[in-house]
Amino acid sequence: MSRKLKKGYFVRGEFVAEGSERDIELKAELKGTDDQSRTDLKRESTELQKLGTDLLDLRADLLARLALSDKFKDAIADAKRITNFEGKRRQMQYIGKLMRQLEPDVLASVRAALDEQANGSTAEKLALHQAEIWRDRLISDEDAAARWISQNPGCDTQQLRALIRQARKDAKPEKPGAAVRHGRAYRDIFQLVRETLGSIPQREPDAPAFNPAHEAS
Repeated sequence: MSRKLKKGYFVRGEFVAEGSERDIELKAELKGTDDQSRTDLKRESTELQKLGTDLLDLRADLLARLALSDKFKDAIADAKRITNFEGKRRQMQYIGKLMRQLEPDVLASVRAALDEQANGSTAEKLALHQAEIWRDRLISDEDAAARWISQNPGCDTQQLRALIRQARKDAKPEKPGAAVRHGRAYRDIFQLVRETLGSIPQREPDAPAFNPAHEAS
């Protein structure tokens, strides 16, 4: 016979059974609280619960950078190992409780780490943006290849020029007014540029990265 689940609700990651002492306590606290405050409380609870769940999938290097207590990190490790549904649920409640105890700056760092994992670091975003600028400039500007080669003398000049020719050919609409299409050469140029930029040693702070858009102006 299956166990009947208790009726209740979550508050800031904590499951509260209806009729329990905690339920009575919370209802007493909320007496006289306006609807907007209750909505904000529910929204905060939902967000913290989700952040706690997302921490289970955070990369080890990003997790290590967070100023979380050993108790918190052990709780995350335990949650990853638990496969039993009820055990997992209880462990996530515990993690939700720990989330509510985090200082604002630590909570902000948790959000930043999760964002970095999902969208890449600022440096990675900048590198991708630079590669996109170079790709478009190489295809559209006749003089861009010479500038790229002078900046990166070790690149495969023959391969680069062949890719540029093919990308320009692919970009020509088959019919007047048709949308521009991008073929494999377009993607290969981006990959070539991205890999080259990634191999360039970091410059000193007083030597800004070369921007093809500025150079062309």
